[in-house]
Amino acid sequence: MKHFDETATREPLAFARLVPALRAAFAAEAQVPPRHVHSIETAGGNKGTVLIMPAWSDAGFLGIKTINVFPGNGARGLPGLHATYVLYHAHTGVPLAMMDGNELTARRTAAASALGAAFLARADARRLLVVGTGRIARLLPAAHASVRPIDEVQVWNHRPEGAEALAAQWREEGLNARAVTALEAAVRQADIVSCATLATEPLVRGEWLSAGSHLDLIGSFTPAMREADARCFAGARTFIDTTEALQKAGELLDAMAAGTLRADEVQGTLAALCRGECAGRTGSGERTVFKAVGSALEDLTAATLVWRHAEATST
Repeated sequence: MKHFDETATREPLAFARLVPALRAAFAAEAQVPPRHVHSIETAGGNKGTVLIMPAWSDAGFLGIKTINVFPGNGARGLPGLHATYVLYHAHTGVPLAMMDGNELTARRTAAASALGAAFLARADARRLLVVGTGRIARLLPAAHASVRPIDEVQVWNHRPEGAEALAAQWREEGLNARAVTALEAAVRQADIVSCATLATEPLVRGEWLSAGSHLDLIGSFTPAMREADARCFAGARTFIDTTEALQKAGELLDAMAAGTLRADEVQGTLAALCRGECAGRTGSGERTVFKAVGSALEDLTAATLVWRHAEATST
């Protein structure tokens, strides 16, 4: 059983390679059971959530990811998410590799965000607003730049110093990036608003979103979490990564309760987009929303890339 640390897991997962791989995976067939979700609460400790996400395919691989999410870790100077990934041979159950689940999760989530934008953001979208400064948020400019001509990046965070630090990091990497403190004004100006937080109360308001904009919601994955209010879905064409989002996403549940979205008004999933079963953006003036809760298929796809890269370079 091989072990892939953070660096070894990251190396094969450049977005120019990962985004097309996800597109092919969603267009194909795979077995992705519903995730297992367990709440964790111990005496004197943070409340947390454990997710167990399996998937397997005819390509011969089986993968299981375990994620521990503890939103209170930020106050302790720790990341809010920790994950591990185990890849197996699907025909025998033999363990093949343990991979860095944090790196795998961050890169596949950012890649899925970009894949959604490839179908839903305007072709000329160049102004990206990132809401959040965590591990996934840090990757979003590179991911979206692989599918759209992004040349201006803004970042907002509830801790302004975190946004300033991330913007400075991006500038060192050659990006035209700056931190903002006025979220409403930044949302109104953005072509793409991408939220990657663990928020439990809405951050983005529907009345702030401009015609032709694309709202990308990839942070929340439980009914108790939400990054946007119900009005964000009114008058927008809404897409989801998988049908599981209709049961798990706090934003969607709020919108359906408020009457700004019906389940049958959801335009399609990533699989439907990738298979050409539904249309993505149909006009420059329409407003689009993409809500993702994450799929074990994305993890399996990324892990397979890591494994095959290792096999190719070892021969």
